[in-house]
Amino acid sequence: VSRRPCRSTMSAQEQQQAQPPPPAAAAASEAAELDAANRYEAVVPHWFYCKVTDSRERWIPFSTQDSERLEEAHSSGRDKEDLVVPTSGGRYDVHLKKRQRVAVYWEEEVSEVRRCTWFYKGDKDNKYIPYSETFSKELEEAYMMAVTLDEWKKKLESPSREIIILHNPKLMVHYHPVATSDDWGSTPTEQGRPRTVKRGVENIAAEIPNGEPLQIDHLVFVVHGIGPACDIRFRSIIQCVNDFRNVSLSMLQAHFKKAQEQQQIGRVEFLPVNWHSSLHSTGVDVDLERITLPSINRLRHFINDTILDVFFYNSSTYCQTIVDTVASEMNRLYQLFLQRNPLFKGGVSIAGHSLGSLILFDLLTNQKAAPEEDEHSEEGSRTTSSNRGIEEVKEILKKLELSEYCDVFEKEKMDRQALFLCTEKNLKEMGIPLGPRMKILHYISSKTEMQCRAEPGSPLQRDPDNTDDGRNCQYRDVGLGQVSANYPQLNYKPTIFFAFGSPIGMFLTVRGVKRINPNYSLPTCKGFFNIFHPFDPVAYRIEPMIVPDLEFEPMLLPHHKGRKRMHLELKEGLTRMSVDLKNNLLGSLRVAWQSFTRAPLPAVEAASTDAEAEAEAGVEKQPDTKPDETPAAVKEEASLVNVGRLNGGNRIDYVLQEKPIESFNEYLFALQGHLCYWESEDTVLLVLKEIYQTQGITLDQPLPGSQ
Repeated sequence: VSRRPCRSTMSAQEQQQAQPPPPAAAAASEAAELDAANRYEAVVPHWFYCKVTDSRERWIPFSTQDSERLEEAHSSGRDKEDLVVPTSGGRYDVHLKKRQRVAVYWEEEVSEVRRCTWFYKGDKDNKYIPYSETFSKELEEAYMMAVTLDEWKKKLESPSREIIILHNPKLMVHYHPVATSDDWGSTPTEQGRPRTVKRGVENIAAEIPNGEPLQIDHLVFVVHGIGPACDIRFRSIIQCVNDFRNVSLSMLQAHFKKAQEQQQIGRVEFLPVNWHSSLHSTGVDVDLERITLPSINRLRHFINDTILDVFFYNSSTYCQTIVDTVASEMNRLYQLFLQRNPLFKGGVSIAGHSLGSLILFDLLTNQKAAPEEDEHSEEGSRTTSSNRGIEEVKEILKKLELSEYCDVFEKEKMDRQALFLCTEKNLKEMGIPLGPRMKILHYISSKTEMQCRAEPGSPLQRDPDNTDDGRNCQYRDVGLGQVSANYPQLNYKPTIFFAFGSPIGMFLTVRGVKRINPNYSLPTCKGFFNIFHPFDPVAYRIEPMIVPDLEFEPMLLPHHKGRKRMHLELKEGLTRMSVDLKNNLLGSLRVAWQSFTRAPLPAVEAASTDAEAEAEAGVEKQPDTKPDETPAAVKEEASLVNVGRLNGGNRIDYVLQEKPIESFNEYLFALQGHLCYWESEDTVLLVLKEIYQTQGITLDQPLPGSQ
């Protein structure tokens, strides 16, 4: 009896020693221990800056490359020094020690910078707000302890006496302080609506931009129009140019992908030029305030702040202030840009919106080309002018049926101007017989009479190289009527001048310039594009002032996705259909009438056949003469119209395609049409296309209808 329990006890102990723990449980416990030790991974920080708009704070992440650059500088341990890191394509500097973001090229309030790891959801817009760097460290230490020891539900109190509870890795909440007042003071509690807490930027769904290419190929200065606001949302020129730059980056990725992959191009930098604040800091606003009536207060202040800029520009006193500000600001920005980008070898272009384009046009017309350039250009123009003049004389002789004397005139190097100075004695000495002499002298006298029919009392400038045989054209100087001011010189020669929604044509006409000489070009800028929305009430064309006798449409800017907008195609299709129906109906009526009026019966069949052929021919020809429909050949001819040298022989006027909703009511979208250029992909794509074309780089695929 005494041995059995002993055997059973021993067998139980032996069984316990002999039986190992289940393999799954052992693996799980080992994995849990390893996981507990290794589960913690340090959080990856991301850098943010604080943007204050209408007293509301908004935390915006730096681009990936900027954040990495800031983190690298921070990790180097040199952030205790006054280390400066350029960000946002070099337009802002971050002072690491002060944790401040400072604008480089323009005046702007300094923004706070923060190295962010922990975030909580805000009350108003549900955007995540980063905790301060010191409290984020406390949260990270508490999180590390909780993960390592697997001890959760930890409570922390923030500097503002708010409670944060770490329930588990997926659930962490932040409570507002709800104070309970008593004799012993207030103590924070966990009452109130909880807010979500997130660790790491990857958990807050923030839109983090990749960053901009470091290489800058071209620099563009952008000058604003009237008033401090530049778009329908009353934003400043800085914000609008930011939009324009962002659209350009997306257009580069979409349409210059091959060149980017081959590292042929980087990007184009756009910098805003602000002149409004300098004008209104002269004290003129105080003077205006004294004489402004008290009624309709807001409207009067709006007019004083915006529309009066046009009148200021037409005053010699304030015009001088404006042109000095624009030129000196562009020169300052150019020098500062070169200091910060010493390896920059690209060109510089300028763009102006509304009144800003007129200011730039007046500045450019008063620039002085370098003397050596003048000599070369004069010598070149003399040579080309001479060759062109000899060809013109040949055309005149051909018209007078005297082509056999072309060699005589060419041997004497006789151009058009010399021909008009010829007398009968000169022609006789050249061996021209009496009959041809009389024809030539009659032609010269008739042309001289037409030349003398000029406007009475107006100072005119004759173009000796004009090729128009119908009349001898005369032009006023484009500088006529400009406000008397000392126009400063720019430190560079712009490659291209872009005008958006520009009233240049209207101002030139009001100043008395009815025509622009086809041979005129801006002294230091060889490219000029006048871009406008079809409903823009401020925009005017330029080309009809150069070619007044020819009616032709402006170049239609192709859609950035490579085709016309659908509603425009539909509109054209319906127009074409209505023209065809009308022509077919007229043709059928003509055939019926002709067959009815022909009396002899045997001839009816033949007559109707002839009439049908004639009607068909008429129907085929008729659309060419109809103004409703412009055939492809005519459109191609319109794009090849000679519009002079103002844009190097290329077309100047470019019209945007209106959006479908805009086509319902032109008046409703007129103001928006004047302010639409900043976010217009079609406008930006034309600017990029023309800039990169000067460097021999083209679009991946040419857009239909583009020049």
